[in-house]
Amino acid sequence: MHDERRRIEERVERLLTQRVQPAVYADSVPLALEAWQVPDEPVPFAEAAAAPYEPFAVGTPWGPPWGTTWFRVRGEVPAAWAGRRVEAVFDLGFVGDWPGNQAEALVHTLDGSPLKAVNPQNQYVPVAHPAHGGESVAFLVEAASNPDILANEFRTPTPMGDKTTAGTAPLYTFGRADLAVLDEDVWHLALDCQVLRELMLELAEHDPRRHEITHTLDRAMDALDLDDVSGSAAEVREVLRDTLERPAHASAHTLSAVGHAHIDSAWLWPIRETKRKTARTFSNVTALAGEYQELVFACSQAQQYAWVKANHPKVWERIQQAVKDGQWAPVGGMWVEADGNLPGGEAMARQFVHGKRFFLEEFGVETRGVWLPDSFGYTAAFPQLARLAGMEWFLTQKMSWNQTNRLPHHTFWWEGIDGSRVFTHFPPVDTYNARFTGSEMAHAVRNFQDKGRGTRSLAPFGWGDGGGGPTREMLERARRLADLEGSAKVRIEHPDAFFAAARAEYPDAPVWRGELYLELHRATFTSQARTKQGNRRSEHLLREAELWAATAAVRAPGYAYPYERLDRLWKTVLLHQFHDILPGSSIAWVHREAEAEYARVAAELEEVIGEALGALGGGDGTSGLAVFNAGPRDRAEVVTLPDRSGAAFVAVPASAGAPLTPAAPAPPPVTVTGRVLDNGQIRVEVAEDGTLASVRDLAADREVLDPAGGGNLLRLHTDLPNYWDAWDIDKHYRNRYTDLREADSVTVTETGPLVGAVRVTRSFGKGSRIVQTVSVRAGSRRVDVRTEIDWHEAEKILKAAFPLDIHAERSSAEIQFGHVQRPTHTNTSWEAARFEVYGHRWVHVGEPGYGVAIINDATYGHDVTRATREDGGTTTTVRLSLVRAPRVPDPGADQGRHAFTYALLPGASVEDAIAEGYALNLPLRPGPGGAQAPLVTSDHPAATIESVKLADDRSGDVVVRLYESLGGRARATLRTGFPLAGARVADLLERPLPDGPLAATEDGVAVELRPFQILTLRLRRA
Repeated sequence: MHDERRRIEERVERLLTQRVQPAVYADSVPLALEAWQVPDEPVPFAEAAAAPYEPFAVGTPWGPPWGTTWFRVRGEVPAAWAGRRVEAVFDLGFVGDWPGNQAEALVHTLDGSPLKAVNPQNQYVPVAHPAHGGESVAFLVEAASNPDILANEFRTPTPMGDKTTAGTAPLYTFGRADLAVLDEDVWHLALDCQVLRELMLELAEHDPRRHEITHTLDRAMDALDLDDVSGSAAEVREVLRDTLERPAHASAHTLSAVGHAHIDSAWLWPIRETKRKTARTFSNVTALAGEYQELVFACSQAQQYAWVKANHPKVWERIQQAVKDGQWAPVGGMWVEADGNLPGGEAMARQFVHGKRFFLEEFGVETRGVWLPDSFGYTAAFPQLARLAGMEWFLTQKMSWNQTNRLPHHTFWWEGIDGSRVFTHFPPVDTYNARFTGSEMAHAVRNFQDKGRGTRSLAPFGWGDGGGGPTREMLERARRLADLEGSAKVRIEHPDAFFAAARAEYPDAPVWRGELYLELHRATFTSQARTKQGNRRSEHLLREAELWAATAAVRAPGYAYPYERLDRLWKTVLLHQFHDILPGSSIAWVHREAEAEYARVAAELEEVIGEALGALGGGDGTSGLAVFNAGPRDRAEVVTLPDRSGAAFVAVPASAGAPLTPAAPAPPPVTVTGRVLDNGQIRVEVAEDGTLASVRDLAADREVLDPAGGGNLLRLHTDLPNYWDAWDIDKHYRNRYTDLREADSVTVTETGPLVGAVRVTRSFGKGSRIVQTVSVRAGSRRVDVRTEIDWHEAEKILKAAFPLDIHAERSSAEIQFGHVQRPTHTNTSWEAARFEVYGHRWVHVGEPGYGVAIINDATYGHDVTRATREDGGTTTTVRLSLVRAPRVPDPGADQGRHAFTYALLPGASVEDAIAEGYALNLPLRPGPGGAQAPLVTSDHPAATIESVKLADDRSGDVVVRLYESLGGRARATLRTGFPLAGARVADLLERPLPDGPLAATEDGVAVELRPFQILTLRLRRA
């Protein structure tokens, strides 16, 4: 037989795209349009319905950036269309092939009921099926003219990311508003041809099935009447029927499919637009569910549900019904799809608490899996947190984005730092926006790495980010692919069903231990530093607020625990931990609002703390000054008095208050000689250029720094990644840099006895300025570097380097509820790819018998390298990433003022690093009051208390969350500052576990912790 594949394939493509698909809508008539442009921010339906509308014509430009235009649409179904399927079809002027992130609309009836959205790949609105002819059609359409931020593929900066800079010129030209007849025979024929053609192109050239499909399509095209596509469509479909009905091979891979719409809670649009995107997509999905009973739609992010419940009650009712009908699957159990690395431990726990509780209260659904398809790597604390929240599985596909190394499994057990394991799956289709194309189906099978043991994988399908979710075309493809020879078998089902089946067939799946480090997007540890600092400060203020409010509720008559206030503030912080806000990868508008929100949260939390401490102090203004310690360790340190009126050395127990009186015995005073600061424990010499020439640990009698000195060396690197400016830092950034060794001034500012300090001022670059105050305090080995930057660089990163005279095989970095160790060598590509990593409050490096920690109160990104000196010694260098200057998607990212502190801690164990990490981030708080005994304390240094609060069920129980922080075992007694009636172990949601009560005395309870174990206790007051 002659090879005619090329002729046939080209013929099929042309007839499909030029004849069949254009005939899907057989007849059309225009709709009449009127328009009203909203003057500023979006308005409610009632205001839009009453607005003055003006005539509007197709072909007219409309929509300034971030604007809203309401269209009033009217028409009548022609009598000749009786019995036909009639739809309204809209083209808002869609550009490119991006399914979302541009013009979108929500179509309402005239009484305000949302019908369905209009999206670039989903442009129809049902009118009548079947039509009777003569029906009046009337809609109000809320159209959003969101700019296409992706238009230049992130190559150049754009002013479109903020309405203050985007201008007012119309972005779109209205393309179409018609009533049209959907020719169902032609529509189904187009789908038949697409599915077979795409399958044909993926099959091997020697596969008989490919040739069968090829010649069947050729015969089908022979049967197509080019002058009457509609009239011949049924006959053509009959030609294809047998080929479409051939069953799949018995061993064919099963693709468990679930509808999905990945909607970023903010990214290339502000939060206010996400509220509308969710309403549009959820309207689409609930409408589609009525048409396709097999649809199962998986939807995460409780925050987005809450928005729709508040703003669109009719859509909310449809969602509730879809959940009852089994067509809508709440998944994920988190408040938002948070960043997987940067949220603190307690915040990560609260993501589950608030997310799972919302789904339980609103739907009665206990979510069973973590759904994080798009976050930029995942902490090794996740498996334990997931299990403590009642989760059984974990899903992501982001690891397929790795630049260097490919993870060896798609289905496996993921083991966390404590040994907890969660069954995990990476969809081998490598997308969370699948469409069931032939290439996707084939890729999923070829790519699946667990063949021979596993037979199934998951495929989330649907347009995200404003694309409207699953479409009817996707569901029709799924029907054709359910059992089709040559293809994987598509089965639409709940993710819980997929994971149950996958686990049942592969119970002994391999184990991956430790963090899931994404070898990409490493700059998200540093970009938008003020956003990250706002998160860090909010997390610690929330800890303080809950601790002091709980203490006041237990001890202060008449004080009411602020349940609603704390709930609202927590949810605000959790929202801003979304994986494009906290990582710093959103447009300017998002980060401008985030900084304002963090300031508001901080101010309100200060009020909550002040009210609680006032209640504890009697609130009459007659008490003296006290100092309050919200940290988990006893502290003896220098505290700055209110209004910076002086300083004192005080001792304060953990989670307690003490009178502001000097502690005894007093520590040796700080002496300042020239630029040398000495407190009897450490001696710090500041060089003429402002770097640290020497840091000597007097107790250990050793120099901490490399013999060449140069501690706290600021290095300014050129930082232009190949792509994804705000997300990425590529390894070549190290090759070009400027060391900031020229100082404008080096000045002694404090001379003891409690504090010695030297201020270093530098000017550099394009008008940037940095002021650093290096300080040593009495009684402390910590060398603080208070840093204030006025930053005006572009495409740069500023790092602070500490070259340490330490032979460190590995570094330890704090993560949520513990720490991870990472090699300092680059023996393999896996280590080499970790050239930028993250940690929370501290990084520690050491050799047997000695260690050093770097502490911080705001930053996360860092790198650790090791080099051998000519004298044979080893220098381990820790470099903190302080600030970046990407220009895409926010051209002004990080510009302006920053203020934060980092510190060098010589002679530090990991235990010391933990203690000082808490101390720097929870500064002692002077204020009115007296001695205040702690509400709950631990008598073991490794049993670290992370949160103390009242139970959310308002029972009055005190809830304590603690963890083993050193990586060993700990037997501890928790002492209570109130009569204790009983203690129960609970899950993260504060639900008692079935193990029964713990043995408790009147003032305490004994606990035993495994390495890095997290324990939540409910303490019942007598």
